[in-house]
Amino acid sequence: MCPVLGREIKFLFPKHCSWLEEAFIMSSANINIDKAKKDKLFYFVANAVIYRSSDGRCLILKRSDKEKVHPGKYCVPGGKMEWGMLNLEEPSRVNGDVLDFEDVVEDLLIKETKEEAGISISRELKYINSVAFIRPDGIPVILVKFAVKYRGGDIRLEKDSFSDCAWVNEEEVKKFNCIDGIKEEVAETIEYFKQ
Repeated sequence: MCPVLGREIKFLFPKHCSWLEEAFIMSSANINIDKAKKDKLFYFVANAVIYRSSDGRCLILKRSDKEKVHPGKYCVPGGKMEWGMLNLEEPSRVNGDVLDFEDVVEDLLIKETKEEAGISISRELKYINSVAFIRPDGIPVILVKFAVKYRGGDIRLEKDSFSDCAWVNEEEVKKFNCIDGIKEEVAETIEYFKQ
């Protein structure tokens, strides 16, 4: 019998019970990439272009001059996926001998937006685009960008990460020194939500 999961799981997954027991007992600190193909490892980053319905504007944040990537440029909230977001004790489902974690991108963006800007956003994401790039320190990154609606809260910038912010429309954003692509993504987000 699986002590953590109970008899039902042992009945459903008899061949995998000992593996499931171990997986559910261990923490994300035990995630292992030793057998991963090194040329297939990337940071996964998601960004949110946040649209405020009340005035038809999107939020941009000015990155600290201390940042490794795009210091001092305007961007949108977002962040890297971390192993700690995969709680091996609480997967969304067990898919054969694989632990699934649903809605991790939504959870990531909600968390990062709260940390970086102090505001809350909707869980409904609209895909904008993606880009792969190599950071100045040589780390490869996959960045996926989404349009999302602002839900509420007052802006409180994350200390030492951001120095300024603005709510801008598709014309106002052109006056800011943004990371390439941000101006177009703001315009696309506004166009999408105005419909």
